[in-house]
Amino acid sequence: MTETLQKNSLDFSPQVFSKLLQEACEITENLYSEMEKRPAYQAFNLEEVKSWFDEDLPEQGMSFSNLLKYSNEKVLQTATNNMGPHMYGYVMAGGTQVSSIAELLSVTVNQNMGKWHLGPAMNEIEQRVIQWGADFIGYRRDIDGVPEQIGGTLVSGGSAANLTGLTVARNVFFEKYKIRETGLFGQKPFIVYGSNETHGCVDKSLELLGIGTNNYRKVQCNADYTIDLDALKKQIEQDKKDGLQPFCVIGNAGTVNTGALDNLEALADIAQAHGLWFHVDGAYGGLVASLDSHKHLYKGMERADSVAVDFHKWLYQPFEVGCCLVKNWDLLKKTYYKRASYLSMDVKDDGRLDLNDHHFQLSRNAKAFKVWMSFKAYGAQAFRDMIQKDVDLTKYLARCVDSASDFKLFNEPELSAVCFQYIGDGTKSVDELNQLNQKIIHALEEDGRVFIPGSQLLGQTVIRACLINHRKQKEHVDQLVDVIREIAESLDI
Repeated sequence: MTETLQKNSLDFSPQVFSKLLQEACEITENLYSEMEKRPAYQAFNLEEVKSWFDEDLPEQGMSFSNLLKYSNEKVLQTATNNMGPHMYGYVMAGGTQVSSIAELLSVTVNQNMGKWHLGPAMNEIEQRVIQWGADFIGYRRDIDGVPEQIGGTLVSGGSAANLTGLTVARNVFFEKYKIRETGLFGQKPFIVYGSNETHGCVDKSLELLGIGTNNYRKVQCNADYTIDLDALKKQIEQDKKDGLQPFCVIGNAGTVNTGALDNLEALADIAQAHGLWFHVDGAYGGLVASLDSHKHLYKGMERADSVAVDFHKWLYQPFEVGCCLVKNWDLLKKTYYKRASYLSMDVKDDGRLDLNDHHFQLSRNAKAFKVWMSFKAYGAQAFRDMIQKDVDLTKYLARCVDSASDFKLFNEPELSAVCFQYIGDGTKSVDELNQLNQKIIHALEEDGRVFIPGSQLLGQTVIRACLINHRKQKEHVDQLVDVIREIAESLDI
């Protein structure tokens, strides 16, 4: 290492550290200033990317200034441009400048969120952010008409938030069987219900929880991709007749494929009528409940026993910060608390809340700080405005596609997902269109001007655009349509 370290330490001198910070800040500033010009994706050869990092464990360090330059060249400049406005893949937000700064500050003080006294301020901030998240979407618990504090935990993302909600469901719903001590042995199968558009993380969660995917009823959807309520009711009744244990209904507050919202009020009624746990997967679309224009679509979510949301989606935060909300903190403690002697010797018990008693992890970073700083810096209304802008842009894209003779629209979006096909002159068969659109998706990745993968819908290959980025504007949507058409026409020969 060229830069000299201080004696018996891994720290640089203050002067050297200041210089290196300035170099890192310059790189950061350039990434922001150049994000419009940088391609959305760069189709490097797999072997080439591997070659940049294929080396033995370095025994001696290199100049950190040179390492910054190399990292910028090979990692940052070649990165998929999630920051920029031409990202339409999956459900990817662009991050914010406030969050970039917050993350630097947070990792510097390096607070462990397991115990209150390891990070008192960050602990209180996390509790506050969880409550703010619940307030933002209207998820509340009233006792005699007075709002009470909501419980929750911050996790890596929507998948972990859904796993958390289903873990709480299993452990609390079957507490009478001492499920944490005895496990699932000797129990009748626990049956979980969701639509066939529910996210795949539910399958993984049921495998991890020992419930098993054979006990997961994927109920058929209506033409608008929402769960068929009559089919759900019939399935629950049939499972009861068969001597099984229906236990949890999952409602979608925005399916990933199309953004469809199940009838959450009806699902809450069904869950209540049968005495079932009601979980809402709002990882993708839950935060849109904050909009006056969309509140009616989320009626019933406030009745859920648990809700998964994802702040690194429509709060535009950088990865990772998902959240599982429940009606009170005791439900989490009943699910996760385990006494350990070395964790039970605090100086005093004055009502402090130790987060490790309320989720699976012990050591965990301070995920809430960037969310807290963002709410404080921008205000909740700024986020609502950006969410509404993205929803409006999505509807604009759908209109563009639907009005074009060479495209076919597959869904009427309520949120930010638009599925469509390029159909050319309209004379091709279904199989031919599937093959053509698969080629278009691959060619778009090679082209790199926009990042937009595909999906399967109604057994057909579709191009799927997801518009969640506060930097995205109408002209970017116009460019998207132009690029897809240009690529498609070059292949449709």
